[in-house]
Amino acid sequence: MRSRQSGRSLLGALVALAGAAAAWADAPPAPVTVAYGSLAFAPCTLAQAGQAQTVPARCATLQVPEDRSSANGRKIEIAIAWVPSTAKTPARDPVVMLAGGPGQSALEAFPIVYPAFREILRHRHVLLVDQRGVGRSNPLQCPGTLNDEALRLLETAGVDEARRLTTDCLQELGPDVDVRAYTTSAYVADLEDARRALGVAQFNLAGVSYGTRVALEYLRRHPASIRTVVLDSVVPPSLALGNEHARNLEAAVDAQFARCAADVECTKRFGSPRERLDDLLQRLRQDPQRVTYRDPLTNEQREDEFTDAALAAVVRFHSYAPQLFGMLPMLLAEAASGQFGNLMAQSRMLEQLIGEQIYVPLQLSVMCAEDAPGMRVDPADAGTLLGTEFVDYTLAQCAVWPRGTPPKDFHGAVKSDLPVLLLSGELDPVTPPRYADEVQRTLPNSRHFVFRGQGHSVLGVGCGPRLVAEFIAAADAKALDGSCLDQLQYSPPFAGSYGWDP
Repeated sequence: MRSRQSGRSLLGALVALAGAAAAWADAPPAPVTVAYGSLAFAPCTLAQAGQAQTVPARCATLQVPEDRSSANGRKIEIAIAWVPSTAKTPARDPVVMLAGGPGQSALEAFPIVYPAFREILRHRHVLLVDQRGVGRSNPLQCPGTLNDEALRLLETAGVDEARRLTTDCLQELGPDVDVRAYTTSAYVADLEDARRALGVAQFNLAGVSYGTRVALEYLRRHPASIRTVVLDSVVPPSLALGNEHARNLEAAVDAQFARCAADVECTKRFGSPRERLDDLLQRLRQDPQRVTYRDPLTNEQREDEFTDAALAAVVRFHSYAPQLFGMLPMLLAEAASGQFGNLMAQSRMLEQLIGEQIYVPLQLSVMCAEDAPGMRVDPADAGTLLGTEFVDYTLAQCAVWPRGTPPKDFHGAVKSDLPVLLLSGELDPVTPPRYADEVQRTLPNSRHFVFRGQGHSVLGVGCGPRLVAEFIAAADAKALDGSCLDQLQYSPPFAGSYGWDP
């Protein structure tokens, strides 16, 4: 009797299991969550629009107050990604990458810089916390007003149009969003909340460009929460972003064009790139060109107007990477002979890819609160590539954009004895090496490396990843052997459509 009952029980169990299996087949599997501190992380994929690179990660959210001066106010969610270390027993102090901008998403930017963090991931987790207002952290977006097309038209529309579009963007965001609460100081407070929620005693910070401002402000407010700091392409706290953009760009462009002037073949084929650039800018101011070309992303045939502002933008963004800048002597020579197709395609590509990376409303919240009060129009910039437009437009937009209030010591030097590694590109058109020199003066336990012939953001160049990983492991910048950087060479100008001559 017991045998028959057992048989029936076994048969019933098998039927039940079969039914459950069928139900599971019909329903999607539940995501496997993993705890990190008090947060539950689920599998996710990090990606950026228009880019092929992706990185598997784990993602979670953390709820924080939008207005930190009001305990009972509106709550928003901050996105956090955890890229696990490959080590069996990772170090307890993870690395937090802080993206640039202001207005860039760390989660979206990381796939591009992932190779620079491979050495770090051998020993430590990497954490990414999207700044409030970008990416997956309650993003501030105005697709009906400050869209890509409107931003492109602003190049020639004037300050009145900039002011009008900014006012329209505020209305589009609606009354529930307090744009004054989206500042660097708020981001720093969110990062500290994230550290506590994760149960981490100390972070290692790795800031790039605007991310260095965030890292320095975190260092000022929460020194006990930090083990080491890496500052790549340093923004000094004293700097009002924009005041020196025109001056820095001119210096970088002249230095990079000097590479062509020193190259016999480049001079022979393309003459003086600086003279060609100045002539083209003057021609385009008087007579913008209608250009038929192939869209670099879709390959469809298009026709657009190529202006002096579009040319200046191409030169500016190419100056960030000297390897790309090497194409400009050839492209300018083509345009001088009436062939604008390749320059137009470059302009279109930058408009599509760069525009998608920046959340403009967040950028306005940061700059209007922290930079606009110190911005001044310099008449000497009027004849430069960038001109005074960046400052003019920013001040016009900030005249209508509500501003937060930074702490009184926000623009003061950050003083600390913690280990800090500073990195600069010799030819950086935005944050030249002298900015890192200024910051280093009050950081006695620091080291500054200048990468020869490089532009903006150098952490992933040459032996940079190894140096950064060694610094974070030992927490000692002064013990680093930077002789490997001597192997860096200047990028030669392109000699033709197939790049550099052998």
